[in-house]
Amino acid sequence: MRRLSAQYVITNSGAPVKRAVISADKDGTILSVEENNGFLKENQSVEFYNGIIIPGFVNCHCHLELSHLKGLIHKGTGLGNFIMQIRETRTNVEADEISAARSADNRLINEGVVLCADVCNTSATFEIKKNSAVRYHNFLEVFGIDPQKAGKRMDEITAVAGQADKLNLKYSIVPHSVYAVSLSLLRQIKERSKENRVTTIHFMETDAEALLLADHSGPLKESYEASGLLPENPELPSDHVSAILDEVTATGNLILVHNTFAENIIVRNIRKRGNTYWCLCPGSNMYIENRMPPVDMLMSEGCAIVVGTDSLASNNDLSILEELKLIHHFFPAVSLEVLVRWATINGAKALGEDSNYGEIVPGKKPGLLLLENADLKNFKLLPETTVTRLL
Repeated sequence: MRRLSAQYVITNSGAPVKRAVISADKDGTILSVEENNGFLKENQSVEFYNGIIIPGFVNCHCHLELSHLKGLIHKGTGLGNFIMQIRETRTNVEADEISAARSADNRLINEGVVLCADVCNTSATFEIKKNSAVRYHNFLEVFGIDPQKAGKRMDEITAVAGQADKLNLKYSIVPHSVYAVSLSLLRQIKERSKENRVTTIHFMETDAEALLLADHSGPLKESYEASGLLPENPELPSDHVSAILDEVTATGNLILVHNTFAENIIVRNIRKRGNTYWCLCPGSNMYIENRMPPVDMLMSEGCAIVVGTDSLASNNDLSILEELKLIHHFFPAVSLEVLVRWATINGAKALGEDSNYGEIVPGKKPGLLLLENADLKNFKLLPETTVTRLL
């Protein structure tokens, strides 16, 4: 058994507690949280830290498969150009994809991630995840704008699902986005995913999405044309709201990823679905579009917010803490306690894993992290704030 304490403990089951003592079993299960009214007597059995103890991070959007593309994709070119670069670079680059993915997995562990939603197009990373200290939910992603190839795309992802089944890995079959999947394919995915506990989809990452859906114009259309992928008669949803409410499974939780160009009216209509979470990946948004998501609007609309890192193709690191710092920099009114909730218990709820993760309470096994060099007086993150995994 270990007993740990710090200047503050954010349990997510109540207000932050000053100098509480956490007792944890050797397997990481929380046995007790003892409040001391802020007074902690010196005790040889208690490990005391000058910082803030929080639950382990939950990364609600990542792509381990793209880790070998770090530093190869130009910044600030917009999503259309980013997608073109991914298509060209992913198939031409000479790199050890497995080694890069394994290093990324280790980086997630070191950065305090205990639970991760990872998007997969192949089974390449499955063995890594099977043996990782991180618990992964694999989102097997389908995309294809040509309706004539919908059946082929489903056969391909079904084969990937078969590999996940062999390794007993947790997975869901999901669409990439509403602009990269034909209606025919969306409907086949919806039928296959009707029992999903969790579904995720890239959402409103660029304003070019609306143009493509409305009249098949704009930068995304040009990207498809340049790659020779635009069918003669594109078959796409007409708008984001109808796509989500009518063409994506209504069962289970839904994680909408990016939301960089989300608008009030769209958010309000989609929230009618219920069980919807809004994932922020600000590092990736700044890398691709040089724009932050509308955090204040999402908060004012009462959205359940979670946090992801996206991939090393579109981010400098896989650090949830750095994502929180970026949000804090652009939206300083968001409190540290709220940021921690987004990156821990909200993510656990989104992935249906809150029975074990996200809160420091007896019976759960959330992992314990230490935030150091934070502003303890004003309870804020600082540029020099670091995270260390304690448990």
